[in-house]
Amino acid sequence: MKLIENKPSTKQLIKYGIATILWILWMIWMKSIWMLIGLPIILDIYISKKVKWNIFKQKEGEPKKKWKEWADALIFALVVSALIKVFIFQLYAIPTGSLEKTMLIGDRLFVSKLSYGPRMPFTPISFPLVHNVLPFTKKTNSYLEWIKWKYKRLAGIGKIERDDIVVFNFPVGDTIIVGYENPDYYEWVRQYGKDRIFNEFEVKARPIDKKENFVKRCVAIPGDTLQIIDSKVFINHKAQPNYKGIQYNYIVKIKEGKINPMTLGRMGIYTADSEYDVSTNQNYMPLTDEMVEKFKQYPSLEKIEKTIVPKEQYDAHIFPHNPMFPWNYDNFGPLVIPKKGMTIDLNEGNIILYRRVIDVYDENNYEEKNGKVYIDGKEITKYTFKQNYYWMMGDNRHNSADSRAWGFVPENHTVGKPVMIFYSLNEEKSFPSNIRWDRIFRIIGKE
Repeated sequence: MKLIENKPSTKQLIKYGIATILWILWMIWMKSIWMLIGLPIILDIYISKKVKWNIFKQKEGEPKKKWKEWADALIFALVVSALIKVFIFQLYAIPTGSLEKTMLIGDRLFVSKLSYGPRMPFTPISFPLVHNVLPFTKKTNSYLEWIKWKYKRLAGIGKIERDDIVVFNFPVGDTIIVGYENPDYYEWVRQYGKDRIFNEFEVKARPIDKKENFVKRCVAIPGDTLQIIDSKVFINHKAQPNYKGIQYNYIVKIKEGKINPMTLGRMGIYTADSEYDVSTNQNYMPLTDEMVEKFKQYPSLEKIEKTIVPKEQYDAHIFPHNPMFPWNYDNFGPLVIPKKGMTIDLNEGNIILYRRVIDVYDENNYEEKNGKVYIDGKEITKYTFKQNYYWMMGDNRHNSADSRAWGFVPENHTVGKPVMIFYSLNEEKSFPSNIRWDRIFRIIGKE
């Protein structure tokens, strides 16, 4: 008997060719030889069709079943959404005023993964479209740690530059107190001691990609020397550009005493951010340079003065949380930002600055004994950094928990770059006046 061969149609061959080319390009981008396994699958899907890959697809002549259609559509949507979130962009909401007035509370952002290169997930098995806890729960993990991938970042269209706004995973969020995540676990330990924390609270660990997402401005890149003098940031001994959105806390005194909330609203100041002290008859609030100039035109203004913490005033809440470095929010450094391949001499002074980098972020078997540093049981006097690090700060300089509080941001913690505001709501107003129409689809730059 002569067998009749079913030759693929031209349409099938074209689809197969396009799918194969796209898969090979993706394989090159991923730098994974294992993706060659996908080529026979593509051949079967478009040409040989020996395997039924879509178990929900309706057969010819079979009565339509709604549940199959819904299951097919749902699976497709989840797969596409997951791929978009990992490789292209994800959505992010601004929860705090750390970047006021550059990013406003209530802004919803498109965060580009392509800008710095998509980072492969450390925990690939997780509930889709949520971050670290399951919906309708407060502490149930949304991910499994049965399979863990090492850090891998695909090629992007650029690198993190000085003054970029960046989304990243909270560096000191590797350990959390369930239900008490702000301030961070390490701040709680510094205040109350580890024994009390473990005896009275539930403590758990989180992988890098499941730490909370933060958004700040990158003020210093690997190899930079950072210093803050009287609230002014200097990078490599040059003053940072004075961006329009940067603001500091001011004392404002007017003849009427408390400033009218409507006046604050016209100035773009949240009522919750303004504090009035009856005893001194003064108002305290964060202001940009533009707002300061507006207040100077105020007819009944008596005083407007920036609040700066004196250099001599040590703040134990400031990195590295050691009186050997008596720094504060307004006077800090100088501090060298670690760069991949950079080698430093270790001594009793600088080990305080780089201990967590060497121990936790660079993942070494680290020990300290009698003022000496050991890695894998061997004493070292020099150290070469394994990855790049960044220094992130909020534009709301006196009201931002940032690198001044918890230190360096490792490269493997960086997520992406906000590129556009797609929606924005003023949480102090009701619908529809709470919609900030002027911010919808606004492109985000460095200004």
